[in-house]
Amino acid sequence: MATIFHLALASDWAAAEASGAYTTSTLGRTLAEEGFIHASRADQWTAVRERFYGDVSEPLVLLQIDTDLLDVPVVEEPAVPGGAETFPHIYGRLPAAAVVKAIPLTTEAAPPAAAAEPVPPPSATAVPTPAQPGESFSRVYFREMFFNIALLCIVLVLGTIGGLVADGIGGIVGVALGGAIAVLLYRRRHSGPAAA
Repeated sequence: MATIFHLALASDWAAAEASGAYTTSTLGRTLAEEGFIHASRADQWTAVRERFYGDVSEPLVLLQIDTDLLDVPVVEEPAVPGGAETFPHIYGRLPAAAVVKAIPLTTEAAPPAAAAEPVPPPSATAVPTPAQPGESFSRVYFREMFFNIALLCIVLVLGTIGGLVADGIGGIVGVALGGAIAVLLYRRRHSGPAAA
């Protein structure tokens, strides 16, 4: 499942729920006028809100969209011709059924820390990530990457020590022991709420 986001007026979303499809491109523009519906990735929607919706006093919702449930193309394109940053654009009506969550947003200028990064609903195949509320994807990614590198270092250090102590067989035993410790630490870290 790929997830993208769209900021919407709560009234526009309510009308879409009633009709079954959402057709607002962006604030004050329809799909027919724009040709596509503007969307954002998780790391982009807060900046879009600040830039384009900062003065909006009506209630807003953040639509969490599962792109696998769309029957129209989603194209990554620059926001302006020649721009470096790309945004997902939905080329057609957004079925209400493709919106897996509508997150109400407060009308204050900046989103509260807990709403800064919406958390997708858990799935049966998802591995729990020890993320804090409001933590960015890149921070979680790098923390997990460094944790995995640390596990690899444990394997290499124990393999090297084993190799120095007892030549070839000691190195194999050291790598096996390091691998077992690394697997144990990995499982303990990702065992979910029960470990906390």
